[in-house]
Amino acid sequence: MATEHKISATGREAAGKGASRRLRRAASIPAIVYGGNAAPQSIQLEHEKTWLASQNEWFYSSILDLDLDGKVQKVLLRDIQRHPYKQIIMHLDFQRVDENQALRAKVPLHFLNQEKSPAGKTAGVVVTHELNEVEVSCLPKDLPEFIEIDLVDLQIGGIVHLSELKLPKGVELPELKLGKEHDVAVVIAKHGREETEEAAPEAAAEVPAAKVAKKEEK
Repeated sequence: MATEHKISATGREAAGKGASRRLRRAASIPAIVYGGNAAPQSIQLEHEKTWLASQNEWFYSSILDLDLDGKVQKVLLRDIQRHPYKQIIMHLDFQRVDENQALRAKVPLHFLNQEKSPAGKTAGVVVTHELNEVEVSCLPKDLPEFIEIDLVDLQIGGIVHLSELKLPKGVELPELKLGKEHDVAVVIAKHGREETEEAAPEAAAEVPAAKVAKKEEK
């Protein structure tokens, strides 16, 4: 079971841009919680504590226990608006979670043992992570904070596809239901010189064209 993460908020009556600006000047964050069988509700959170929480991966991918005026409800962060250049959170959107209804959420990928793999130990081999997160579908109780990919056996020229991920019980990847063409590469290991060799023919093809242009000028 995932670790419980609790954040605190209070309800607010005032809405609109003016009210939001006043909240931010008072070091609070305007936010909204919606979904489920209840009406959307405007709330506010303390900026400093929320900012610290936002530095953690779980803040974006875990079910959160939102303590709203002493009443706890399960929510997911669905949107975060930040100031363009200041370390300020401008607004947050939370969605209520029904514990008996499947949800979709993006979960980060953790790559393990890459440096111990045959590909990782070989000079000149580049291991690229094509994806850093995946969308999963599951019941709230089964939502993982992250999914691990053990690369200890990754070979030179090896590819790890989406279908090869080891998922926790009760967790699915909706993307795979869309067809084989959606079984994309997650990790690729290849020699760095392959990219240079692929670009070389294009450069060579440009030379004859340049020579022809010079002859025409004469």
